[in-house]
Amino acid sequence: MAPASEQPDREVIGVPEVLSSLLVDGGLTRGTVVSVAGARSVVTALVARVTADGGHVAVVGASQLSLLAAAEMGADLSRIATIDDPGADRVEIAAVLLDGLDLVVLGLGGLSVVPSRARVVMARARAKGSVLMVLDGTWPGVQTHITAEVTDYRHAPVRRSGYGRIAGFSLRVRARGRGRGRPGDELRVDVIQRDGVVGLVGRDVGETVGEQRVRPDLRVAN
Repeated sequence: MAPASEQPDREVIGVPEVLSSLLVDGGLTRGTVVSVAGARSVVTALVARVTADGGHVAVVGASQLSLLAAAEMGADLSRIATIDDPGADRVEIAAVLLDGLDLVVLGLGGLSVVPSRARVVMARARAKGSVLMVLDGTWPGVQTHITAEVTDYRHAPVRRSGYGRIAGFSLRVRARGRGRGRPGDELRVDVIQRDGVVGLVGRDVGETVGEQRVRPDLRVAN
C-alpha cells in the first residue's frame, strides 16, 4: 500500500480551488475528521482532486459514490480502493486504512459512533497524517462539517421552463467547525462540464448564455 504522503511535510490536502475559501487552512487538514452531508458531488470532487494530485483514497461502505462521476471529474481510479461491503465493523476497516492512505471516505450507514471509539480513530488519523471523511451518520468531535444542497438545475437549450437537456446544476455549500470553517460561510457553485471534464466552478463563472436555471422542485424533462 502506498505511503500516506509522498511529501511528509505537507499538512493540508488540496481541494478544488472554488472550495478552498471555505476552509481556514485552504484544504483538508491532515489528521482530522471531516463530515460531509447532502449532494455527493462535493465528496466526488474532493476524491478526484486528491487522486489527481497523486494521493491515495479508500471508499468504505459508500457504494452510492460513483466512480464514473469521479473519473469525469479527473480522478485517477488506480489510486482509489473501494470496499462496498465492509462487514459488521466498518469503523475498524476505515481505521486500518488510515495507516496507508491520504483520505478515507467512510459511509456510516446511519450509525452513531460512540465518543470513546471516535477518539481512538481520531487519534490514529492524527498519528498517520490522514483525513477521515464520514458520510450518512454521526461522528462526535468532527473538526469540519461540510454540507451541500442542490439549489437549481441548468437546462440547455432553453425551450420552456423545466424542459431541455440538463447541462449541470448549482449547489449551496456551507462549512463550519472548530477552527476549520467559519460558521455561516457559504458558497454558490456550479457543477458543469467543460472540455470533457466535470468540475465545480464559482456561480458567476458558471453563467452561460442559452441556459436556464430551474429549481429542484420544478418538473424536469429531458
